[in-house]
Amino acid sequence: MATKVVMAQLSPTMEDGKLVEWKVKEGDQVEAGDILAEVETDKANMDIEALHGGVVRALLAAEGDVVAVGALIGVIADADEDISALLEGAAQHASEPAVEEVPPAPQVPLEAQSEPASSEPVPMPLVVDTPPVDA
Repeated sequence: MATKVVMAQLSPTMEDGKLVEWKVKEGDQVEAGDILAEVETDKANMDIEALHGGVVRALLAAEGDVVAVGALIGVIADADEDISALLEGAAQHASEPAVEEVPPAPQVPLEAQSEPASSEPVPMPLVVDTPPVDA
C-alpha cells in the first residue's frame, strides 16, 4: 500500500519547513524509521523518517523548497504499485490557492440578540474572616 510522505509539523509553532536535503533518492528501498530528509524548521534542523517500508517512488519537493506543513513531498510504495492517483492529487493540491477565503460570520441584528434574564445583581453571602470567640 502506498504511503504519503508529508511535511510533518516538527514543532508546535511550525507552519512550513525548508527541505534542506533528501537523504534518499527515487528507487531506494527504505524501512520504517529510515531517515528520508532533513528539514529546517522555525526552531532547528530535524529529520523526517519513513513511517512504513517500501520503495521511494516519488520525491515531489526539491531541496531548498519551503513546503507547508501537511503538504505531500514524497511517496513510498511497492515497486509495481500504481501511484498515479496520489500524484494527481498532489498536482491538484499544488494548483489550488494557498489561502482559502473564509466567508464572514452572519451579522445578527441587535434586536435579535437575547437579553440577560435579569439585570439585577445577585446577592452574595457575606464572608468575614474573624477568629472564633471562646466562651
